[in-house]
Amino acid sequence: MSTELLTALHVQYIQTLGKSSDDLVYHLTAHLRLNAIYWGLTALCIMGRPDALDQDDVVKFVMSCWDEQAGGFGAHPGHDAHIHPTLSGIQILLTYDSLHLLDVPRVVKFILSLQQPSGVFAGDSFGEVDTRFSYIAVNALSLLGCLDQLDIDKTVDYIKQCRNFDGGFGNSIGAESHSAQVFVCVAALAILDRLDVVDSETLGWWLAERQLPNGGLNGRPEKLADVCYSFWVLSALSILNKVPWIDCDNLTAFILSAQDTEKGGIADRPENVADVFHTQFGVAGLSILGYPGLEDIDPVYCMPAKIIDAMGLRKGWKGLERRTALTV
Repeated sequence: MSTELLTALHVQYIQTLGKSSDDLVYHLTAHLRLNAIYWGLTALCIMGRPDALDQDDVVKFVMSCWDEQAGGFGAHPGHDAHIHPTLSGIQILLTYDSLHLLDVPRVVKFILSLQQPSGVFAGDSFGEVDTRFSYIAVNALSLLGCLDQLDIDKTVDYIKQCRNFDGGFGNSIGAESHSAQVFVCVAALAILDRLDVVDSETLGWWLAERQLPNGGLNGRPEKLADVCYSFWVLSALSILNKVPWIDCDNLTAFILSAQDTEKGGIADRPENVADVFHTQFGVAGLSILGYPGLEDIDPVYCMPAKIIDAMGLRKGWKGLERRTALTV
């Protein structure tokens, strides 16, 4: 177990992921491919190595995932368009300053077509609904400068109905509170400048209660700690300006303990197999915690803060709340 972030090893781990096309796992995870590239690229940006991937190759792959019929991106070439890889494609193109390659009006039309009469969004034409998809839609439309085309009142009203007595949010009306759903709802409200919907004191307490004795954070009561919640919980706390409500040093130690010290990457918890998803959100959590040497991540858009700052997208939240001192 290492007590320091193994940056060079993690960069190497991410670089090798795209070279494993002969592995069965590579093909079994095709439905996550475009999202995985976003996770890897964002982790590299936070670690100060956006050059670690070949930009031309990445952009070429992103464009190969375009679903011409639907007007959005699928997770892999030949896959149907879905709102999640569509956001990942937008985020990757923005990171590489290549958004000019995108047919923005068609993407906006695709996204808006997924909003349901209730105000929630579906992920694709097959109709699964979730507050995650509402956040993705709000995020994507904001990044594209087309938020004015969204029915904001209807979007906010559905999210408001998903708020529970404990201050948290579920994936649908009546569903239990969950850390990931709290993030997507709070972040969407932040982008829409409607944080007035949030009971920040009650929610802050609920989020702080997600920390376990081992320092890690869980998604809901009675569950194990998981590195990915180092972002989901921290990002919401950051938006609410309540990061100090948890023990930041113990959380840092938990994230670092989940590193693969031989092959690189970060797992969901110590002794488990590393993957790019937990690598990204572990590094993102460390960024919010103010870990030395890492670039700032925007807690709302989950992109490099300097990109969001340059676009002038900050509204009703105070921005990054990072610790100025960290015991490593």
